[in-house]
Amino acid sequence: MFVLVEMTDTVRIPPWQFERKLNESIAEELNKKLANKVVYNVGLCICLYDITKLEDSYIFPGDGASHTKVHFRYVVFHPFLDEILVGQIKSCSQDGVHVSIGFFDDIVIPPESLQQPAKFDETEQVWVWEYETEEGAHDLYMDIGEEIRFRVVDETFVDTSPTGPSSAEASTSNAAEEVQKKEAPYTLVGSISEPGLGLLSWWTNS
Repeated sequence: MFVLVEMTDTVRIPPWQFERKLNESIAEELNKKLANKVVYNVGLCICLYDITKLEDSYIFPGDGASHTKVHFRYVVFHPFLDEILVGQIKSCSQDGVHVSIGFFDDIVIPPESLQQPAKFDETEQVWVWEYETEEGAHDLYMDIGEEIRFRVVDETFVDTSPTGPSSAEASTSNAAEEVQKKEAPYTLVGSISEPGLGLLSWWTNS
């Protein structure tokens, strides 16, 4: 679930921090810049693990701050494909079941990856597994707040870095639509379509 990623960055330390130890100032600046941010094709950054190398610091003309090239390792949330995770159901929609694991909410289990046969209950706004038994079908509801075990089957990274205006002809209405279509920079796709996966209560209650 968590991996150590080697990174390199140039850290700017303002003059009023020169009285502190360089490592402490750099660690603080790196966490300010990266903690709780998604790095494209890397994952969700959690916290600094350690600093492996500090290169020479430079002070440039017109800027009293020091600039230091730093080699460091960062703890990153990036589950591998086929990893089993446990989260809580945050909401349900026609797009599938939306899951949260506390610090990360952009997880979706699409309808085709649910236990089958499954249906969406419009009244309750939840997905239902129509579990077949010898006595007939039983509706097992995927209620909000329930713990769910799922397998990571895919991931999607979206480059959300700022871009310039597309053209002078773009209308304000188009700009408003683009704001509404804001995508998550990192999304996990899960599956519960095999025995043992799904709500924990399905497999633990007798």
